[in-house]
Amino acid sequence: MLNLERLRTLDALARHGSVSGAAEGLHITTSAVSQQMSKLEREVGQQLLAKNGRGVRLTDAGRLLAEHAARILSQVELAQSDLEAQRGQVVGELRLAAFPTAARGLFPHALSALREQHPALRLRSRELEPEQGIAGVVRGDLDLAVVLDWYNKPMALPDGLVKASILDDPAEVAMPAAHPLAGRAEVDLAEFADDEWITWGEGEFCHEWLMFTLRSKGVEPIVGHRAAEHHTQLALVAAGLGVCIAPLLGRHPVPDGVVTAPLRQRVRRHVYVVWRADADRRPSIRAAVSALRAAGESVGRPAGS
Repeated sequence: MLNLERLRTLDALARHGSVSGAAEGLHITTSAVSQQMSKLEREVGQQLLAKNGRGVRLTDAGRLLAEHAARILSQVELAQSDLEAQRGQVVGELRLAAFPTAARGLFPHALSALREQHPALRLRSRELEPEQGIAGVVRGDLDLAVVLDWYNKPMALPDGLVKASILDDPAEVAMPAAHPLAGRAEVDLAEFADDEWITWGEGEFCHEWLMFTLRSKGVEPIVGHRAAEHHTQLALVAAGLGVCIAPLLGRHPVPDGVVTAPLRQRVRRHVYVVWRADADRRPSIRAAVSALRAAGESVGRPAGS
């Protein structure tokens, strides 16, 4: 009889590609991963792992069993979802992630409402960039992830995920109060061709969006500073070091010395939540989506309205 937890460990190894990655994803030690795999090899009577330099790789038998493990675990997830749906109770543990401004702007309202309405539900949340959040849901490390894309640059979702819109988040340009365009009712990105931009890290989705959008306006961006957090970006703007994009979600308070102006082309981020299709019937998922939407309505205009 194959042990479910050992199959889960094998599945994590296949998805993460390393013992350390599997251990982190399963929230166990690397020695526990090795012990589980040794027991599984004894159960099946075949070698499932082989040394690969300083790491390990799956053998042919390991890959074959990992494929079966993924299907078995998906069926278990479906069974658990169906049982939860039949009981109609919001219970168990729910693991959520959100990009930083959504964690600041949505989670306090949504998670406190969930805790009040469903005291038997255990909530575990963390900040992750959208790509990391999506990968965590695909791997099964997370139940839900709040992610984003932009009006002119959608993000492709892997197969097997379901999504629901939370809100459309308007973005403006933040500039020093002494900037020549400060006080304008609206501005165009092309008018900032000579300004230094304060943007996100190289390769991050929002940074790539900004570069793509400015270049589509015929502007070759001048990147002066990089910061992951919007509040850090706004602090740099307040110091007169450049301009930045300032979405509404998680923006406040805006520091002294900074003004914002709407963009003429009405730039918006689409904020939505994703989860695995095989968990779609879980009442806890439905409750969390409802709470996140309510939090989105409290921030600004709901998506699609």
